[in-house]
Amino acid sequence: MHAVAEALAAGEELRLIHIAANRTKDSPLRALLVKAKERNVPVRVERRDFFERLPFKAHQGVVAIAPPFPYVSLADVLGGGNWNRQRLLVVLDHLTDPHNVGAIVRTAEAAGADGLILPTRRSAGVNASVRKAAAGAAAHLPIARVSNIADAIRVMKKAGIWVVGADASLEATELTRADLARDLALVIGGEGSGLSALVKQECDYLVRIPMHGRVPSLNASVASAILIYEALRQRECSLRP
Repeated sequence: MHAVAEALAAGEELRLIHIAANRTKDSPLRALLVKAKERNVPVRVERRDFFERLPFKAHQGVVAIAPPFPYVSLADVLGGGNWNRQRLLVVLDHLTDPHNVGAIVRTAEAAGADGLILPTRRSAGVNASVRKAAAGAAAHLPIARVSNIADAIRVMKKAGIWVVGADASLEATELTRADLARDLALVIGGEGSGLSALVKQECDYLVRIPMHGRVPSLNASVASAILIYEALRQRECSLRP
């Protein structure tokens, strides 16, 4: 429900909204129905068996049909954002789990990132699962797909952006000792495999999250959240008198 409401609020093009018959009088849905009417998005009331046929089980009785996600170009991401502050981009190097990608999109948007970049191959695109996991954030964050992450990193560096890769090796700088208060692109590697060798080589430097327990690594979306908010913390500290 929240993802559909945010898509409406962001002005996304929706073709049709299906709502369960037993939810039409729920107060949380009233604002959504009003917004759908304002946007001239058709609403269809459905019986339970309609939703039981769907592959998505946690639908809350609300499903929107939308066109494919409107990606932007890398040039759009680099040319957008707030130029009165340091830019923050998030780059995903072949993450395949849509729930991880959706959670990272949500965190990046919440932290005020200027955009997210992911590859066209061997990566989860912004599909229905990603948009649901992002809880509406995909409607507000510019997202670009590129054919080659290493090439995209070279373009970003030419645009004056420092590229920092997340890496668990001891050669990487511990997170709190790294300078993240600058125009920055944070690169997150794939689940299990981490950064590819070529992408790691293209990064300006690598950072690692200190691990003091027996578990050797963190979930990709959790690691991303830590990195993104450490960058945000350093930026805010640098602005304090």
